[in-house]
Amino acid sequence: MALKRMDNVGIVVDDLGGTIDFFRELGLELEGQATIEGEWAGRVTGLGDQRAEIAMMRTPDGHSRLELSRFLTPPVVADHRKAPVNALGYLRVMFAVDDIDETLERLSKRGAQLVGEVVQYKDAYRLCYIRGPEGLLIGLAQELS
Repeated sequence: MALKRMDNVGIVVDDLGGTIDFFRELGLELEGQATIEGEWAGRVTGLGDQRAEIAMMRTPDGHSRLELSRFLTPPVVADHRKAPVNALGYLRVMFAVDDIDETLERLSKRGAQLVGEVVQYKDAYRLCYIRGPEGLLIGLAQELS
């Protein structure tokens, strides 16, 4: 049996509405929102009686998704938002963009801050990291061709 695809990447947030707005500005589309609760959900996550608001965001090509979750119960137990790029565990998500400068300009109006600087890797890419809503680490890559 072969792997079909990566379905989504999950990100836990505190401000679901603001985070949705930020990723919409980046170019993702809101696919849907729901409240996930009940015994079945807790069996999947191992959290027991859980209740979470989720939003599924889809990339314009339709192949990738972010699942944004705001947990109502149980409460959030850890915060990795200030972790540096070399911290262990899942840390960032990277998006390919047409124009990194224009993207940075738009996202800065929504609070995004450049982590280091925009750099060029050979003749292939311009790259940077930003801190988005709630300190989320996001990579941007502009292919040069």
